[in-house]
Amino acid sequence: MTKQQAKKSTNGADGTTEPVRLDKWLWAARFYKTRAIAKQMIDGGKVFYNGQRSKSSKMVNLGDKIRIRQGFDEREVIIIGLADRRRDATFAQTLYQETESSVEVREKTALARRQGILLSPASDTKPDKKQRRQLRQFKERN
Repeated sequence: MTKQQAKKSTNGADGTTEPVRLDKWLWAARFYKTRAIAKQMIDGGKVFYNGQRSKSSKMVNLGDKIRIRQGFDEREVIIIGLADRRRDATFAQTLYQETESSVEVREKTALARRQGILLSPASDTKPDKKQRRQLRQFKERN
């Protein structure tokens, strides 16, 4: 077995403690569908590694904190496993643990979004010509 083959067999999804690139880990943990998308999110400032922006080539280690913004949600996770290969979703969930405060904040924001939608429901029909005229007059008045 060559040196490179030995490295490949000891690094990755079999539970080693060797550091893995941030973009590879995010892809393997199934936060993003492709590594290219993971790299874009890291470069775009949507991912914070230990409270700081970082490069996609940053090596992650066990116990590090990652804050990820995806749409309306923001998650803070602690790395408890390393992998550089993508496997099934049940395995991916064993790679991280979401903090309690992160879960609470996500639930509160989801509830607020649901209540906001319920308080201002959309109309079933489009406004007719008269209603459109009234809306336009009301908007121009203010």
